[in-house]
Amino acid sequence: MSTAEQQRSFPRRDAAGRIATLGDLLGVSLAGLVIGVLALVLFEWAFATLGSAGFGRTNGWLAVILPVWLFWDDFRAWEFGAARVVAALAGIALGVFAGLLAAGLAAGLPPLVSGALAAAVFTVVYAVVWFPGVHWLARRTG
Repeated sequence: MSTAEQQRSFPRRDAAGRIATLGDLLGVSLAGLVIGVLALVLFEWAFATLGSAGFGRTNGWLAVILPVWLFWDDFRAWEFGAARVVAALAGIALGVFAGLLAAGLAAGLPPLVSGALAAAVFTVVYAVVWFPGVHWLARRTG
């Protein structure tokens, strides 16, 4: 990929294929989350219309599929080493904890809503921990 193509693509990536800025990572992952939520709502509406089930019973955590796919792609772009593993594990642990806490606070809402809220919290927390963490650790380990 040429330099001009790298500058035009979104999210912007460096020469190694890693996402260049935290803003790009958050923007694309949250866009993927919105797409996931909209897909879940569409499927819920279709099944509720057909009379298969009531609306809102699907677990909203499923909306995190596209952001996780992006995170996995960025994880793979980093060279093998402790920096990417430690940053990813810290991001996963904190993201899941924060997501479960958000889901617990929204326990009175339908699973689709509370799960989507939890998925959004996970996505933001993971990105905010992963991106600066992997950059900082990679600089420290050389």
